[in-house]
Amino acid sequence: MEFFAELAQNRVLWTAMLCWLSAQVIKVIFYAVRNRHFSFERLVGAGGMPSSHSATVCGLAVAVGRTCGLASPMFAIAMIVAAVVMYDATGVRRAAGEQAKVLNRLILEQDWSQAQKNLKEFLGHTPLEVLAGAILGIALAFLVPIA
Repeated sequence: MEFFAELAQNRVLWTAMLCWLSAQVIKVIFYAVRNRHFSFERLVGAGGMPSSHSATVCGLAVAVGRTCGLASPMFAIAMIVAAVVMYDATGVRRAAGEQAKVLNRLILEQDWSQAQKNLKEFLGHTPLEVLAGAILGIALAFLVPIA
């Protein structure tokens, strides 16, 4: 039971989770307004505005910095992980999503019946989506009280 008690008191973890959840909820709202229908998949799926990956890792980095100090090795690790995640979201994952769009269009145009289902197109993020997620994560991490 001590494990769960310690886990429940981990403000850094809960801050990062709050950032992720907030970004996912905002993403659902943006999607619903833009497309005029609710999509549960947007609540748990990747891609979209704002980037929940960026919100999570930026919130984590700020919470670690506030808890352990900016000179700590933990803050350095959190910052490097955040940079890698955000770079990947706008690079490789975004390119894979763009390729999926092209392939899905090709499959539809060619009427290839062997294709079981469409490839997932919501994978990466635009730089604006990553920036919005980063700002959200940083702002929330400063609002959460760190004991």
